[in-house]
Amino acid sequence: MAVLILTEIDPTDLWFAELIDQLQNRKPDLDLRVWPKYGKPEEIEIVLAWRPPPGVMQRFPNLKLIMSLGASVETILEDPDLPKHIPIARLVSESKTLQMVEYVTLAVLMFQRRFIEYQTLQRLGRWEYLSVADSSLFTVGVLGLGVLGLGVAKKLADMNFPVRGWSRKRKTVAGIECFHGREKLELFLSKCQVIICLLPLTPETKGILCHETFSALPSRACIINVGRGQHLVEADLLSALDSGQIAGACLDVFDTEPLPIDHPFWSDSRIIVTPHIAAPGLPKEVADRVLDTIDSSLEGRPLEYLIDCDRGY
Repeated sequence: MAVLILTEIDPTDLWFAELIDQLQNRKPDLDLRVWPKYGKPEEIEIVLAWRPPPGVMQRFPNLKLIMSLGASVETILEDPDLPKHIPIARLVSESKTLQMVEYVTLAVLMFQRRFIEYQTLQRLGRWEYLSVADSSLFTVGVLGLGVLGLGVAKKLADMNFPVRGWSRKRKTVAGIECFHGREKLELFLSKCQVIICLLPLTPETKGILCHETFSALPSRACIINVGRGQHLVEADLLSALDSGQIAGACLDVFDTEPLPIDHPFWSDSRIIVTPHIAAPGLPKEVADRVLDTIDSSLEGRPLEYLIDCDRGY
């Protein structure tokens, strides 16, 4: 049995290099291969995928499991040649959740405490006081109440922020005002000073951060997108920033990655750009999760965090 890391990212990338080291150190007898050097295709039984090139999975006649190395799976599901009978598991780890909580909390505090505006004042050499909303009056909305969304929502509620959550189906979470369904989206948005997108990417959620959504928010609200780049209609965000409906945005994911050097987001002082680094997870813990999943698959034990291909997550 061979395990293939299937990604077009350079394997010398520091995160992937450390993951490979961790896997080999923990299981020296693991037959680990890295795309594009996969050897005999019939030997590949497990694929560890991160934005895999399309049309590759079908080459492996004995494939038994696909495991996403990220929380997202849409680039796997978009492959028209994907074998439909192969189970797909997504990666969930404590370190990814903690990193996401840290990233989003920092972004919320930067907006609440108006750090972006203070940076502008700094560049102008102006010593000026800006009023700050009390955290108990600064409502935060979380789009998506999965593992990551719940972790973020609970942490912000613990910090005394009023927190609203929106999900596809009804959920009840202590300390969180929950909304569900498209018909309740506008009501959910109506009081949010900042919204955080942590939704899976599906046909229903693609482009959800758009003019209609921005218009339903209170004036001068802020946007944090750590979901998928395709959730955001980029032109609508720029228009909302120019009109003053949106005051600022923190973006970690983009429709095209890396973000093109001539993209207007780079030079817009109202937007924080980070290169998809909100929650990569710690390679050591990711290696543990991968090996646990491989063992479960080989031993016929139930697999955790399997994807429902019909729902897309």
